[in-house]
This record gives sequence, structure tokens and C-alpha cells, in this order.
Amino acid sequence: MGESLVDVVRTADGSTTEHVGGSAANVAVALARLGRPVRFATSFADDAHGGMIAGHLERAGVRLANQPHSIARTSTAVATLDENGAASYQFDLDWVLDAPTVEGALNAVHVCSLGAVLSPGSDVVHDIVSRLRGSTLISYDINARPVITGSGPELLERVERIVESSQLVKASDEDLAALYPELDLADAAVRLLERGPSAVVVTLGAQGAAWFSRAGRVKVPSTPVTVADTIGAGDTFAAALLDGVIGRGVDLAALDEGAVREVLTRAVRAAAVTVSRPGADPPYAHELT
Repeated sequence: MGESLVDVVRTADGSTTEHVGGSAANVAVALARLGRPVRFATSFADDAHGGMIAGHLERAGVRLANQPHSIARTSTAVATLDENGAASYQFDLDWVLDAPTVEGALNAVHVCSLGAVLSPGSDVVHDIVSRLRGSTLISYDINARPVITGSGPELLERVERIVESSQLVKASDEDLAALYPELDLADAAVRLLERGPSAVVVTLGAQGAAWFSRAGRVKVPSTPVTVADTIGAGDTFAAALLDGVIGRGVDLAALDEGAVREVLTRAVRAAAVTVSRPGADPPYAHELT
């Protein structure tokens, strides 16, 4: 569950292109490309940008789980790339969510980024994860956007209420710095772990990724890559992480160090594929074998 939007990408040479994006939409497409059946609850308008999103999801094999036309204008994000391909964002976002229809057994429910903390849609997300937390794996990628949400106590409260209903939490080093500026990275990850999840996974950019659980910590290095841009990298990592966990059963406490290392390494590789090509263009399963 979460936001869909169109990324208007401005490169360092002044050119502009448009790609379908939004953290949750990127995760839905990445999971579908990895072979997982996906039903996606989101919102976009019945306009040209909304048509782009609908077509992109359909081509990826993502099914909609709700009626998405609950907003008047499809949300956009202007992504400005620097000379290294790193993106900074300005958002024009309206987040309203019609509650999805939950059909049959679920492998997992994934929520993320603005969709989990931006009202009024975040209230629907919170209600659903609270209701489903005992019956399915809840995965949450914090992916904070302080430019929209701010970075003070209100954001922290909204993040932590979703963390408390989640078993698997992913955060970047930048997320942790925004949420807990007084703590170092490891202490911030432990602070999240103390809210109840079984595992907290932290992406570290060029330094790889780390898994924190009550059994200990596991860290893996990054995959060397020539960066086209960083759009969708964290979303691809989150999708591959969830795919790897589902593939090994969803009891996170049962994963030994070797299994955790394999899951993290594959997620890092998946993110590297995404940053090697323009836009949020995640890999297919065969590209990771």
C-alpha cells in the first residue's frame, strides 16, 4: 500500500524525462518482476499521468487492490540529478487511499515512505496494518521524505506507530539520521528494534547493508557499479529483501546468519542493477541468478 506518482527527472545537462515512480509503486513493480504476485492499493487520478501509471503497473503484472481514482490530479515528483546521478526531490503530492479489498491469504503486506506517514491516507494504512499484523508479515520501508513531512517529533511518532505493527523494517542511514539525530547509526537501529520488529535492515549506500535482530548483526558489502542515477534504488532493495524473506518462509527469527547474508547480498545486487540504468527500472529475477 502506498503512493504512485510520476517522476519528472531533470538531469545535470538540463534535459527532462518522465518515469512512473513513487516508493510503493516501485516496490510493487520490482516484486512483480521478481515473480511475486502483487496486489497494489494506491491512488492516482484519471488523467494523462494516471494513465502512465496504470499502463506501467499493468505491463509489470501488478493488479490493483482498490479503486485508485480518489484524487483529482496525479501526484508528481521533480527529481533533479547532480553530476553523480544522485537525486533530490520536490513533491506535488495528494495522498488519499480508498481502503483495499483483502482477498485470500497474503504472503506479506508492504508499506512505505510517504504513504505510511502522510495524512489522510496514512490513517487507512495504519488501520489495515494494525488489523493484519497477527495474520501476515508486515514489512515497512521508512524511506523518509523530510522535505514534505518535516523531521520532528510528529514524524517520529507516525513512523514508530507503523514500526510497532511491523516484523521487518528497512531504513537508510539517512532515514536514521533524520529520525534520531542524537544517536549514531547502530543505536538508532536498535531503538527501532526495541519498538517490536523482528529485524531492522539498514542500507548504507556504498558501504552495503546491515541486518539488526535480537540474535545479532550481519553486514554485507555493496556491489560495485557505474551509477546512472539513484532513483528507486532503495525501493528495489526493499522488494528484493521482502522477496528473499518470503522465499525462506516468513519466520524472521528462524533465519540463521548464512540465510540472512544471502538475502542481504541479493538485495544489494538488485539495487545495484537499478542504479546502473536510468529511472526506477528494477531487475527481473533472471538478472539476479
